[in-house]
Order: sequence, then C-alpha cells, then structure tokens
Amino acid sequence: MTIDVTREELASRIGENGLVVIDVRTPEEFSGAGGYPCDPRQGHIPGARNLDVQVLAALSRPEEIRAHIGLPEGIEIVAYCHSGSRSAIAVTILRRAGYEARNYVGSWHEWSRDPELPFETA
Repeated sequence: MTIDVTREELASRIGENGLVVIDVRTPEEFSGAGGYPCDPRQGHIPGARNLDVQVLAALSRPEEIRAHIGLPEGIEIVAYCHSGSRSAIAVTILRRAGYEARNYVGSWHEWSRDPELPFETA
C-alpha cells in the first residue's frame, strides 16, 4: 500500500468502515469560515474529523497521540490539509504513534476544484 491517496481513491472510499479521514487544517479552514482564496469552495470533505496539525505536533509520546485521537488500533487514517504539506507532517506523527496513515497530497486545493465532489461546512 502506498503512503499517498489519490482523489479518485478517496472519493470512492468516503464513508467506508475502517477508514477515518482527518482534516489537519485550522478549525476556521475546516468550517469554511476561513481558507485560501484560491479555492473555489470552502469547507471540508464529508465525514472528516478536524485535528489541527499544530495540536498533533505538540503531543510528543505515541500514547499521548493515541489518547488524544481516540481511534482504535488497526483503523486506517487518511490525512489532508490545503496542499499536502501539513498532512504529510501529520502522517509522519500518526505513523510513529502506530497508526496506518496515508496522505491525500492533492488535499483541499484539489478537492475543492471538482464540483462533482461533495463537501460540508460546519
């Protein structure tokens, strides 16, 4: 299994049992109240959980990370942000904590451009 996830794969797996999508942007970006003006839509991928990468990076021990996230072992996590950079950091942290984590490199910058893909605002 590759560490990166494509838009097509993620779109086909939204809502799948055993898959958790984590948006590591700020709460403002996640809610759609803030974001980059280059994105035609603001919000998040349906069903995604928000976990700001700065909060995640502040946790140092794997057990702290697992306790904060509260997900069982064996769950697959796909992380995304705006352009794949913050989510790459999150994937590294999540993998160190023992999770099977992958990065959606295209992230919100790519997802927001496809009008066929669903999105939510909080």
